[in-house]
Amino acid sequence: MELKAKPSKNIGIVGLGLIGGSLGLDLQKLGYTIYGITHREKTAQKARERKLAQIVSTNPSVLKNCSLIYIALPLEQILNPSSALINAIPRDAVVTDVGSVKVPILNTWNKLHPRFVASHPMTGTEESGVSAGQHNLFKNKPWVVTPNKETDQKALEIVHQISLSLGSQWISSEPQTHDEAVGLISHLPVLISAALLDTIRTEVKPSLYALAKSISSSGFADTSRVGGGNPDLGVSMAKFNKENIKRHLASYRHSLDLFEKCLHEEDWSELKKILVNTQEERQNFI
Repeated sequence: MELKAKPSKNIGIVGLGLIGGSLGLDLQKLGYTIYGITHREKTAQKARERKLAQIVSTNPSVLKNCSLIYIALPLEQILNPSSALINAIPRDAVVTDVGSVKVPILNTWNKLHPRFVASHPMTGTEESGVSAGQHNLFKNKPWVVTPNKETDQKALEIVHQISLSLGSQWISSEPQTHDEAVGLISHLPVLISAALLDTIRTEVKPSLYALAKSISSSGFADTSRVGGGNPDLGVSMAKFNKENIKRHLASYRHSLDLFEKCLHEEDWSELKKILVNTQEERQNFI
């Protein structure tokens, strides 16, 4: 597609894991020259072998000719970027990120760079690391942007147009609303799913465990998928979106209490009423 607003042909990606590596693959298909940054030379070599970028380095200085830079690092590193990285980013470049919690990122990066745009592609797999990048990861997936009064509008439009060229569905939100919503539909499910897996790990006797494992099918696989993902990602979600997740956990605990009450009182009609409501809600939501 012809972009209304676009950077030069040089785009930098800091971090070549699932999101950064997938960006590198797809942006190269669109004709951009990609400069990728990794922390270790061993990782850089793997990235070169996978052709995640045309130029891969551990030295942030290669970003000097890039007009658009994606910070595709883990949340902890997005919020605590190295001075070498900050000093290497051109002041006139557009900078955006892919982190799942926007309020703390905006609070940090608005002070670090004048053309920062906070964004969050809503997509992923169980895989992580330099081997995880894949083509078309962003196609038909939401790409959420959370501008505030300090956001450069021309920079915002560049991120917008690139996201559309990747096949993403562009959504704009208030930062706090984004964090509350993501806490509800992304971060809370990780902890719920992990709790199910932890229950199996700690509470089930060996013979029951063996049978349960042999008969589990797609329902269990779907329910447990996000709880079996990257532990570091799960911790960073909880750490940097703590207050929102605490509120959502309280609501979830209340729902569990209602189910337990139905079981204790053998109130099957009330249980069915709840399940009818949840069936309808899923049909409305998904």
